[in-house]
Amino acid sequence: MIEERLTRQMDTARRNRRQIRIWLGVVVFALFALVLVGGATRLTESGLSITEWKPIHGVIPPLSEAEWDEEFTLYKQIPQYSQVNSDMTVEGFKTIFWWEWAHRALARSIGVIFALPLAVFWLTGRIERRLKLPLLGILALGGFQGFIGWWMVSSGLVNRTDVSQYRLATHLIIACLIFSACLWILRGLSPHRNDAPPTRYSILVAAGIAVMALFQIYLGALVAGLDAGLSYNTWPLMDGALIPGDLFIQSPGWRNLFENPKTVQFVHRCGAYVLLALVVIHMIANLRLAPHSTHARRSVVLACLVLMQASIGIMTLILQVPIVWGVAHQAGALFVLCFAIAHWRGFVGEYPPETRMVRG
Repeated sequence: MIEERLTRQMDTARRNRRQIRIWLGVVVFALFALVLVGGATRLTESGLSITEWKPIHGVIPPLSEAEWDEEFTLYKQIPQYSQVNSDMTVEGFKTIFWWEWAHRALARSIGVIFALPLAVFWLTGRIERRLKLPLLGILALGGFQGFIGWWMVSSGLVNRTDVSQYRLATHLIIACLIFSACLWILRGLSPHRNDAPPTRYSILVAAGIAVMALFQIYLGALVAGLDAGLSYNTWPLMDGALIPGDLFIQSPGWRNLFENPKTVQFVHRCGAYVLLALVVIHMIANLRLAPHSTHARRSVVLACLVLMQASIGIMTLILQVPIVWGVAHQAGALFVLCFAIAHWRGFVGEYPPETRMVRG
């Protein structure tokens, strides 16, 4: 009798885990789409087209010509219109408006996609006790991200024609943290093979790769915020040299790392070299020490993804950041981050089963 009850309990736990994995998989896919739409919004310079923060009313776009004229009039009051788009017509405004509206609408829909199933799973006792606080934390971070998004947009409404690169990078990194946290939990609920790690340091290297991938995304956001990819469009030389001059021309020196387009692009390039070297060394070590393990196979895939992403980055730079290549580069960064998180989680393993499910 006890064994039958335990078997039923384990079957229920596996079924619950599968349902939660599917839910988190949908969330991760939606977040992936959101980041890509956000990248396209940035590349088309559409992010300042909606000049007011209306979390509820903003769900409904303009439905009449009078409403379109009202939105366009608001846009005409910001510097981007007067200094960059003074010849724009209302039809041209509609194009950039729809990009930003789609970005905000998708962000709102993700809030619903995450919150409603979370409430259902919670109330029906299908969420394991160890996951309740992490999932609530992700929900809270998602709500905070909405505020950060407006904080970013507001930086370009008064004295600038674009948003602050600091705020853009913050906005993107929080999105990637939410993306990574969902992936971490999803992978933890998935079955794992119990292959021994190649060395006791393998998990630390895998963690370092994931952190480095996230840092590269941060650097990429600074590059995007400064339009640094529109200059120095040669590779491997930059401004005619492997190490260009005037990297620290601004004072104090630290500002160059965030505000000098040449320095920011150079650091982003160097970060890519470091990440590629790290994953290749990690792959070689895994293949030599544990050639038939899942860890080794994942390390090969990860190295291939980073190499592909580096190639896309080079082409994006040489072609001076066309929209398609820019979005592809951003998608590649998310693929690398996704697989780096999954690879790291592979060394940690699956969440151990709980012997008792507790209703919240």
